[in-house]
Amino acid sequence: MRAIWIGAITFGLVNVPVRLYSATQDHDVSLHQVHDADGGRIRYERKCEVCGKTVDYADIDKAYEEGGTTVVLTGDDLKALPVERSREIEVVEFVPSEQIDPVRFDRSYFLEPDANAAKAYALLLDTLRETERTAVVQFSLRQKTRLGALRAYGDVMMLQSLLWDDEVREADFDAVKKPPKVADNEKKMAASLVENMSGDFDPASFTDDYQEQLRTLVAAKLEQGDALDTAKTFGEKGDGDDPADVIDLVEALRRSVEANRAKRAAASGDDEAKEPAKAPPRKKAPEKKAAAKKAAPKKKAPAKKAEKKSA
Repeated sequence: MRAIWIGAITFGLVNVPVRLYSATQDHDVSLHQVHDADGGRIRYERKCEVCGKTVDYADIDKAYEEGGTTVVLTGDDLKALPVERSREIEVVEFVPSEQIDPVRFDRSYFLEPDANAAKAYALLLDTLRETERTAVVQFSLRQKTRLGALRAYGDVMMLQSLLWDDEVREADFDAVKKPPKVADNEKKMAASLVENMSGDFDPASFTDDYQEQLRTLVAAKLEQGDALDTAKTFGEKGDGDDPADVIDLVEALRRSVEANRAKRAAASGDDEAKEPAKAPPRKKAPEKKAAAKKAAPKKKAPAKKAEKKSA
């Protein structure tokens, strides 16, 4: 893993240098858009509405609009903010872990201590675990000031960014405001159903069926040769190449499978793998046929003698 942020945990006079790593990753199949007529890649250009020119990322600034007025904020303006330059995970307070509602959790990160801060890191980790408390912290990451929860996660400390209070919406529904009456026997039946379906949560037992089916679909298209050269989808042409040409993947896969089988057979001493080595002697087959033709008249000699005797 690669660290995405380097800083330090600070509380009181204690300073624990750490590195930040993403604790999660996306497993979705990455898809992009293409033209349905020829499979060409669809590109989005960054065009200026004033001059109409395509603008590079290096020449793009950010802006805020309000009441028909736009305020442009350059990169230097954003870097000048003192909070953005902060490299501290500041502990504000320690609270009971159950008081933080999971709806506020946003992103999760692992924290790795520096070599010279391993003892202070372990001390804070053990304290959070034994007291069953979570440290509410503030830190800056990717040009944003964030609220976070620092807690024990196995043998490491995990930092989870939290949504600010005004980012969590309220459930304003009429059905919730006037809930219907529920009978006691209905509650008992519901409790019985919950009891029958109770168990321990095992995340490994759940799979993303849609992504698996999507990968199966992609694999099936590859096996059928229903694919395009990626370079051609970007409009890159070689000598005499046609962007609409389809790769014969089935033949390529077949040859690859045969080559792998031959290698495995050769390694295990299989006789089938040795057949290609006998290929050169097969070229002598025409010479054997020629010799057989020369010898044929000699075999017919007895037949002629038999005809004379019969006459």
